[in-house]
Amino acid sequence: MRAPITLDLHLPNFNYPDTGPDQVFERLVEIATTAEDSGFSSISLMDHLHQIPVVGPQTNWMFEGNTMLAALAARTSKASLGLLVGGVTYRNPALHAKVATTLDIISGGRAWLGLGAAWFEDEHRAYGFDFPSLGTRFELLEEALQISRAMFTQERASFQGTHFRVDGALNNPKPIRGDIPIVIGGSGERKTLRLVAKYADGCNIFGDPAQARHLLDVLEGHCADVGRDPGEIAKTRLGILAIAPTHEAALAKVEFLRQLGMPPERLSTVMAGDPDSVAEQATAFLDVGIEGLALSIPDAHDLETVALAGRTLGPVFAAPAG
Repeated sequence: MRAPITLDLHLPNFNYPDTGPDQVFERLVEIATTAEDSGFSSISLMDHLHQIPVVGPQTNWMFEGNTMLAALAARTSKASLGLLVGGVTYRNPALHAKVATTLDIISGGRAWLGLGAAWFEDEHRAYGFDFPSLGTRFELLEEALQISRAMFTQERASFQGTHFRVDGALNNPKPIRGDIPIVIGGSGERKTLRLVAKYADGCNIFGDPAQARHLLDVLEGHCADVGRDPGEIAKTRLGILAIAPTHEAALAKVEFLRQLGMPPERLSTVMAGDPDSVAEQATAFLDVGIEGLALSIPDAHDLETVALAGRTLGPVFAAPAG
């Protein structure tokens, strides 16, 4: 079951102009329904407890991602939903699988489970979570991937690992589709992509088209090592989109991001331009084997911008390849 991500609207920010706490959820519903009606296949949220430095001040608003996805699931009808991606250090993996299954039931079978090794040490410290070494976090991730699949597909899930265990855990009702697609986020060549080859139904990587092609070659090598058909894995890329009816207006949005303090190396990765230019840039990823884009739109509170992005890029990634 490949991950159902062709064009994903990634929502990392919740501080919108003239929008208070009593209004922000309805604004998110408007954004999500506009997205699914204009060509986006999925909606994703980060899994953070504080805002991260590349998006905004740490004191900006941040919601618990699974809870917000469940609320959006009840107010949408077409888009698939998931965390991009859930930090393995924040939850017992069997419980997280249960949460994902609950989201699947609420949404009528539209959930996918995103998992990653976690990285934001500051919020671990603030919330009292352990932040082990990177090597240990990858061990946690591999065990969580095995437990998640067992929870989705086995009558009673049992697993004994170094860090996690389950013993006859029940997850009823089961996911509507009989399973839930698992997406692993990250571009690590030695560990992350190896885990994708062994366990995942989708990957979410970073980089320009040339880097994306290199990472997909690495993934294909790992798939060969484990006897996996790489066509079973949806290949997606995370990025930022600045789109406007004219190229000049789009570049003004990029300049605004620069003034807000976005570092030059991150600005250089922004897809920016009018619809024709943005579609051309997106096609360059399609040409190297990327099958879907997950895009953060800094002005997603502007529903016309969301609709323009969906109408422009939805047709580029109209259906999963393979």
